[in-house]
Amino acid sequence: MAIEIDKLKKILTDILTTPSPTGCTYKVINYIKNYFSDLKIPYYTTNKGSLIATIKGDEGENKISERTISSHIDTLGAMVKSIKPNGRISICQLGGYLFESVECENCIIETLNGKNYSGIIYTTKPSLHVYGNDAREQKRSQENMELILDEKVFSKEDVEKLGINVGDFIFLDPKTKITENGYVKSRHLDDKAGAAIMLYAIYHITKENIKLPYTTNFFFSIYEEAGHGAACIPQNTKEFLSIDMGAPGENQNSTEYDVCICAKDSYGPYDLEFRKKLIKICEDNNINYKIDIYPHYGSDASCALQAGWDIKTALIGPGVYASHSYERTHMDSILNTLNLTLLYCQDT
Repeated sequence: MAIEIDKLKKILTDILTTPSPTGCTYKVINYIKNYFSDLKIPYYTTNKGSLIATIKGDEGENKISERTISSHIDTLGAMVKSIKPNGRISICQLGGYLFESVECENCIIETLNGKNYSGIIYTTKPSLHVYGNDAREQKRSQENMELILDEKVFSKEDVEKLGINVGDFIFLDPKTKITENGYVKSRHLDDKAGAAIMLYAIYHITKENIKLPYTTNFFFSIYEEAGHGAACIPQNTKEFLSIDMGAPGENQNSTEYDVCICAKDSYGPYDLEFRKKLIKICEDNNINYKIDIYPHYGSDASCALQAGWDIKTALIGPGVYASHSYERTHMDSILNTLNLTLLYCQDT
């Protein structure tokens, strides 16, 4: 099927560069709302703030059986934990990541009144010339990390005069780059690569006037990194497909070039028949795929099952290397995941 690569890349870049740490996702939510409005796609907002767009399917015998496809648009980030007497800022993390991965990272603090201030996250002993081996050996932990503002501040009072306070959100610089040979390098590919795939799929289905056999809900969750992204889903859902990420690494089967299909994560196995259906679609349509198991991983599908929903679940996604750090994938993996998603939507 003909995919408009430049449009897909633009959607991906747009949402990667729009900050949305878990708990503060309004900017990317507004982007997606405008996207839906331009396509004249009906959508609604849940009480927690997630977005659900629905494309109607066959009104015959499949009327009461719906499919829900999810991705999460919340990302890792940080918050102001406290303001130190010297004007530096202690941080606490949003989502699970190694503090080593944010050392020397540019960031933005957004105050409650919407002002933005830039800064850098350092250890409290960032210089070998000053601290010697202590700089090397210092544990990278929350108590040893701090944010230094790009402002002339020398006290807690100086910082407070800017309007910065405990609980303000911190946006990590995504450093998004797509190379000429197809590599996508950025923070937050988990799971904005999945969200971009869903947004393009909606565009493609609408533009090509593709008729779906089942009413399909496209669920953009905003609290996956906090563990309760898809605790409540559309009532008539029978199959729930989570588009998140594959996790390549040592002793893993996933790659940055295939669509990754998860057989089991830390919550248990996904539905076998659903997995077989997805594999058959791949094999019938020459879509490159890998099956894998992720022992330190959970998804919106896992969350929905934990919430008690009686649904069949599956998990697919592009392979994202160095997850929860500065991540990398390839357009091949994104396209394989997109093609599987589009064909699944049409599968009877």
